[in-house]
Amino acid sequence: MSKKINKLFEFAYHQLETYNLPKAFNTKYNGEWKATSSQEFIDQGNAVSRGLLKLGVKPGDKIAVISTNNRTEWNILDFGMLQIGAINVPIYPTISEEDFLYIFNHAEVTHCFLSDKGLYKKVKSIRKKVATLQEVYAFDEVKKCKNWNEILTLGADESLQPQVEELKEQVNAEDLATIIYTSGTTGKPKGVMLSHKNVVTNVLDSTPRLPLEFGKISALSFLPVCHIFERMLHYLYQNSGTSIYFAESMETIGDNIKEVKPHFMTVVPRLLEKVYDGIINKGSELKGIKKLLFFWAVDLGLKYEPYQANGWWYEQKLKLANKLIFSKWREALGGRLQTMVSGSAALQPRLTRVFTAAQMPVMEGYGLTETSPVISVNMIEGDMFKIGTIGKTIDNVTVKIADDGEILVKGPNVMQGYYKDPERTKSVMTGDFFHTGDKGEFDENGFLTITGRKKEIFKTSGGKYVAPALLENQMKQSRFIEQILVIGEGQKMPAAIVQPSFEFLREWARIHHEPIPGSNEELISNPHIIARIGKEIKKGNKHFAKWEKIKRFELTPDVWSIENNLLTPTMKPKRTEILAKYQHLHDKIYKN
Repeated sequence: MSKKINKLFEFAYHQLETYNLPKAFNTKYNGEWKATSSQEFIDQGNAVSRGLLKLGVKPGDKIAVISTNNRTEWNILDFGMLQIGAINVPIYPTISEEDFLYIFNHAEVTHCFLSDKGLYKKVKSIRKKVATLQEVYAFDEVKKCKNWNEILTLGADESLQPQVEELKEQVNAEDLATIIYTSGTTGKPKGVMLSHKNVVTNVLDSTPRLPLEFGKISALSFLPVCHIFERMLHYLYQNSGTSIYFAESMETIGDNIKEVKPHFMTVVPRLLEKVYDGIINKGSELKGIKKLLFFWAVDLGLKYEPYQANGWWYEQKLKLANKLIFSKWREALGGRLQTMVSGSAALQPRLTRVFTAAQMPVMEGYGLTETSPVISVNMIEGDMFKIGTIGKTIDNVTVKIADDGEILVKGPNVMQGYYKDPERTKSVMTGDFFHTGDKGEFDENGFLTITGRKKEIFKTSGGKYVAPALLENQMKQSRFIEQILVIGEGQKMPAAIVQPSFEFLREWARIHHEPIPGSNEELISNPHIIARIGKEIKKGNKHFAKWEKIKRFELTPDVWSIENNLLTPTMKPKRTEILAKYQHLHDKIYKN
């Protein structure tokens, strides 16, 4: 495409003209991968546009899209609605029916597209309470629900294509493209309004940071596309001629990686932690010299520094470790993985070190839904990589640190505001600068580091400030600790509510000849296990000042998950919900 890209749907036309991929989008149906070419994507997208027009969809109409897993249909639908000026309202599939109802009514959704029977059941239960909702369509065959193929059939009549072309020209870069309701950790979801310009500029300004070989590589997609991080990358993949393969589910990622052999993928820290823990568990089962070599390589990897900063002798040992041990790690992750980008939460430096040492570098970045999302990200080339930081700011984005340490952001990627909420919008904007709510600092070389979440930093009764995120990230390096919430606002000391790694605890109990209980409740009551986790807490405390150290902790028998509303869809702990559920543990800690 000779002209500059200004609107999100233009990325698809650019891909067709520049790369014309035979396998642009790939989804697995009934055990078989089905490829959609760049041309087929455009053709089906235009059919969707024409079909929506026949339904009476107008520019500015809000269309909800909800899918349990990423799939080609989502992207085709997104393209088809955006080029006629309709607004995509993507919704997390895991939220409650109450939140569905709130979003549908708040956004005044006119049509809904969803993936499967389970989601249809949830939407059906609220449908009569949404006055604006005209029809619901499913991607799968769902009994008593219209199918999205009906839209394609309606759009088979090409007589409406001139109208589609006219509407495409009328769409302005400043027009609202999407309203994304943030999951948040407290309160009702906020509708973040992002224009075509917001997301397009973020795609174009993020692209130079990623080592993509244009037109020649593939990416595996499994983070929710309803989240702006993954969605922005889908547009970036189109722009760079990268073939996208959609994982079937979180449970099948391991198998899908071996099938697809991706060059690139995005991750969240929790997933990388699980991959690492799985590798370590397998290494623990080795015997003799093999086990010694395995953990020698791991220890070496955990000391990794970029740009050969550890010296010649370290690099020679690392070459040997890569040949003997890390080559098997790479093979388990498809054998072609060149780069992973991590976002949504703080990444433990040990994970960055060991995977980068194993020649699968992890580039940590930072952003928010309100910033479309990327603000900063690491990059291997040009001395732009520093472990433990979130990299340097991308082009055309300005970051300044407020007097209280808060990160403020200005740029073309900053949202238009919160939908129907000018007061809340005003509360997070100072002129052109958006208040992120995160505290951070730049080092002397311009690398940005997060030091805590402004609202979550609390003060003890002794007047000392504590940043729980830093403590939590340190403690989660233990294989015994799956999730942790640091508490102590207004109290004399910090403490923690801990969800142990039950799978690892049972393995530890087996190795150490402890009785292996049937229930989690019995497991967390075992005094040897409590003492062992206490040892892990004590080890993590060494990195913090006396007033920051966790003095007491309590264990929970539940696995914190998205389904039980204790984690956000991006797998971050929901502070309010966790504190409410475990108020008795909070009281037990501080009333004693």
